[in-house]
Amino acid sequence: MRSKIAFLSLFLAGGILFAQSYLFEFKYKEGDSYRILSTVQEDVFFNNSFHHHAEIINRVSVRVDGLDENGNGIHKAIFMTSENSTGAHGGIFSYGEDYESVFTRDANGKYDISDKYFMPVVRDVPIFPKEKIEAGHKWTAQGHEAHDLRRTFDIKTPYKIPFNAEYEFLGTVQDGEKTFYKFDVQYEMEYSVDLSKYDFSKGDVPAATQGYSHQTIYWDIDKGCIDHYREDFRIDILTSSNNVLRFEGTARAEVTDFTRTADEKNVAAVMEKISDMGIDDVSVSAGEKGLTLSIENIQFRPDSDILMPSERAKLDKIAQILNAYPDNDLLVTGHTALRGTKESRQQLSEERAQAVADYLIRKNVRDKYHVFTHGMGGDAPIADNRTEAGRARNRRVEITIMDK
Repeated sequence: MRSKIAFLSLFLAGGILFAQSYLFEFKYKEGDSYRILSTVQEDVFFNNSFHHHAEIINRVSVRVDGLDENGNGIHKAIFMTSENSTGAHGGIFSYGEDYESVFTRDANGKYDISDKYFMPVVRDVPIFPKEKIEAGHKWTAQGHEAHDLRRTFDIKTPYKIPFNAEYEFLGTVQDGEKTFYKFDVQYEMEYSVDLSKYDFSKGDVPAATQGYSHQTIYWDIDKGCIDHYREDFRIDILTSSNNVLRFEGTARAEVTDFTRTADEKNVAAVMEKISDMGIDDVSVSAGEKGLTLSIENIQFRPDSDILMPSERAKLDKIAQILNAYPDNDLLVTGHTALRGTKESRQQLSEERAQAVADYLIRKNVRDKYHVFTHGMGGDAPIADNRTEAGRARNRRVEITIMDK
């Protein structure tokens, strides 16, 4: 069959038909950095009744800090999760809390990570054989999921669910000029808990967990890493009070390199562009998260989140700068002067950040999955709130080209 021959990447050598074999390994080099962005569409059920639908963004920025004595990559990662109910804020995601994680991972994919870290959730997937394999090869490897149930059940360490994953190498697929190596990964979970470990005075606890995951992974053999993947999943948690929580849905993820922006050279280059474009009241700085453009005295209609025409024109020019860093996510942060109540300042700062983010999305600077918002109220002034000039500077929106 023609399709089978193409799919298995067969070639003729010496009159005998052979299947090409490949060695799959994670490749690590000190200083490497990358970003993983996964989008989850999830339905949540309580005791078999639909509770809500959620769209969840998991953003991970990772740096390889070095290699241990065995050549395993030492990873330092920042995880952020943001969740929206369908339709909230037009689908724009607020930036959630950052969680640090440090772990090592060997060439075959095995993790070594302390119980002080709750991320990543799915561990030891994929695990590759140590020998070369060809299309059609199947194998099994152990893994586990580690869930953060501190808020739901007051469990202080990761709630680990072991599984045996079944793998199949499906062959190569072409995407333009790029060749990816495709894998099918499936596992089922069936796990019961020793309830004698728990203090029931604190309430309900998980008694058993079952579910499944079905992933399709696309591997970049040159970089030695996943390029993207798709997943269908379901997780059922039975509690000690016989309640059942079900989470089911789909996930997709992309892994990308990104440009490091937070250095003096980029600050100077962006400031020069701002000056050449004649953009007023914008400063540039390098910070922990990346390179930040601060739009001071940004003009909205009074006490609203509606941008004035002059500010939309300013953002059109700033968009040209942002487009020079297409692989970096954006964080839009709103600030206010000390006017009104703390609650009203917080709400207004969030709304104004969302208004700027929404405008950038409508201008196709990024899609909604690569722009995050945050409101600071009046908690981070840069000038004296006792003067009008100072208050004007404090009424600002910052756009950060994110490094991590």
